[in-house]
Amino acid sequence: MKNVRLVRHGGSAANAGAATLDHAYIPLTEKGIEQANRVAQSVACAPELVVASPFNRARATADATISIFPDAPFETWPIEEFTYLDPTRCVNTTVGQRKAWVEQYWANADPSYNDGEGAESFLVFVGRARSFLDRLTTHPAQDILEFSHGQFLNAVAWLIKRKPLQVDAQAMIEWRRYEIDNHVPNGCGFVVTRALGDSSWSVSDSVDIDGAVNLDKLRVRSPMP
Repeated sequence: MKNVRLVRHGGSAANAGAATLDHAYIPLTEKGIEQANRVAQSVACAPELVVASPFNRARATADATISIFPDAPFETWPIEEFTYLDPTRCVNTTVGQRKAWVEQYWANADPSYNDGEGAESFLVFVGRARSFLDRLTTHPAQDILEFSHGQFLNAVAWLIKRKPLQVDAQAMIEWRRYEIDNHVPNGCGFVVTRALGDSSWSVSDSVDIDGAVNLDKLRVRSPMP
């Protein structure tokens, strides 16, 4: 059985409402550091592989666990957050200031639209999530701990549960609804598993214990419909 624990990074400055300069280098807050430490303390034994997004907030969250298990293999994979707004126009803005842009983007429901250099389309984003699942399928490690971002994690779960045949406007609208309804709190997550010889993945319920995921309890209970 391949067991992959997926965790959202700890709370960041952007999550706390601060203006940020570069989406890739947003730091954790003190609360986010505490969440990262609680995640690390809940890992019962060294995973066969630790994976993190290249974005600072995910890597900083992973570092807390890496410091406890320094001999665990570590890799950086392209599992960063969905950047659908042009980063240059988002410099020194807050989540609240970007709200109108966000709402307009999702209202347009154009999966092929790219907002500018450094952004990606919804099609590319979903493609990254598919590639991640493909990479997990072929990777020899059976116990993997992965640190990523809320929307990316929900893209992975959505692909497993909904199995969309095509990524069109309707699929984009449905994913946005799914993402809002299945919000993953900072420092929390879920697990995906795949049995040997099985052709598909299963997804556990999300685990939220005192603001942090308890990885020792993070096990598949029942596949979501």
